[in-house]
Amino acid sequence: MLIKTLHEIASSEITSESVYLRRREFLKTAGITVAAALTGVLDARAEPQTAAVGNALAVSKKMVTTTDALTPYKDVTTYNNFWEFGEDKPDASRNAGAFKTKPWTVAVEGFCAKPGVYTLEDILKPHPLEERVYRMRCVEGWSMVIPWVGFPLADLLKRFQPTANAKFVAFTTVLRPQEMPAQRLRVGPSLSWPYKDGLRMDEAMHPLTIIAVGLYGAALPNQNGAPLRLVVPWKYGFKGIKSIVRISFVDKQPLTTWHQANMASYGFWANVNPMVDPSPRGGQEKERRIGEFFMRNTLLFNGYGDQVASMYSGMDLRQNY
Repeated sequence: MLIKTLHEIASSEITSESVYLRRREFLKTAGITVAAALTGVLDARAEPQTAAVGNALAVSKKMVTTTDALTPYKDVTTYNNFWEFGEDKPDASRNAGAFKTKPWTVAVEGFCAKPGVYTLEDILKPHPLEERVYRMRCVEGWSMVIPWVGFPLADLLKRFQPTANAKFVAFTTVLRPQEMPAQRLRVGPSLSWPYKDGLRMDEAMHPLTIIAVGLYGAALPNQNGAPLRLVVPWKYGFKGIKSIVRISFVDKQPLTTWHQANMASYGFWANVNPMVDPSPRGGQEKERRIGEFFMRNTLLFNGYGDQVASMYSGMDLRQNY
């Protein structure tokens, strides 16, 4: 698998227009050209992919883990799941405008030497930001390639000095029914709020796992999990908990929101696995990359097996999904 790391890249280079060119939107009519039919990839057009002016982040390092084209900024920010704002893909971008991310605090608790309540500034200050270009696979069968901005979760967790009793780390999303309509209206699936998820400690400390604070070189939009979200590229997207307000070091596997809602379909591990699909969605062998016409094969661990498979040595991946 291709992984390149570039140090001391200027922000202007990372977010240059030559990189963030928008491909044409997904074909909506039957007028498919011969070239598109042969390749399954739509043409590029000269529309730069830039985020809101004034939200640019200083990035010191870049990691690219795929040669696949980036998913357009518009799609990343308008086609996504953030159930607290609604069940349909556009709901998050439509309904997140009133969501307030300042001031922001994160409570740290459990088996660690430095519990407490930390401001967002406390959380971010020691960590130089990196751009990480990762594949993202949703359990619903679609995928993207996203240039996240963030830093290794391990660097943050080490600051709190977890003890030997900390076997897992659990995360909790903010509970704000007045700003997050689905938390009060109970639309969509019967989810228990606030949203919770978690990782085994070795997964949390893996160098590919990051806390994201931005994408496309700028601060995270509200609908994408501002101001802090988890990104674990070898797991399905629902593990990427958004708008984090609590980090808990625990000694037992935490009960997570989707696992609680439907244990048969949403396992705790949520590793991308084309061989396992206990739900009625129709299989995980294929995925549709947003912006492409044809389906593509799904890769075990989303293509990051060389880096992460050793953590699951001896584990039955069909039983532990």
